[in-house]
Amino acid sequence: MHSIAIGCDPNAAEAKKEIMEYLARKGYPVTDMGSDDTIYANVAIKVATAVANNEYDRGILICGTGIGVSIAANKVKGARAALITDVYSAERARKSNNANIACFGAFTVGMKLMEKLVDIFLTSEFEPGSPSQPKVDRICEYENDH
Repeated sequence: MHSIAIGCDPNAAEAKKEIMEYLARKGYPVTDMGSDDTIYANVAIKVATAVANNEYDRGILICGTGIGVSIAANKVKGARAALITDVYSAERARKSNNANIACFGAFTVGMKLMEKLVDIFLTSEFEPGSPSQPKVDRICEYENDH
C-alpha cells in the first residue's frame, strides 16, 4: 500500500479532509502536510520535496483549480505532478508519465469523482519498456542536466 503525502491551500481544506478520510477508510497511510498557508506554492513544494526524496510513495495536492499546485510541485527535481480531471488522465498520469503526484481542483472536480480519480491514480502503475519510456527518460535526463 502506497504511503501518501497530502496538502492543499485554504480553499481546498474541506476537499483534503474528505480525501484523507476516504484514503484512511481504504487503509492508506496518509500524512497531512498542511493547508493553512495562503501561498499554495509552499505546501506544494513541501509535498513534492517529500515525494521526490522518497519519504512518501505518492503525493496529492489540491487547490481551487489544481493548476497552481501542479506548477509549483513540478519545480521540485524528481517531482512529476499531473493535473487530473478525468478517468483517462488519472490512468495515463501513472502509466504513460510515471507521475508521482496527483493534483486536483476543489472547485472543478466533485468529491465522488475525485475519490474515483485518486483510486485510479493510486492503483495504476508505470509500464517500463512501454512506448512512453523514452519520453519519461528524456524528462528525467533534462531535469538531471539542469
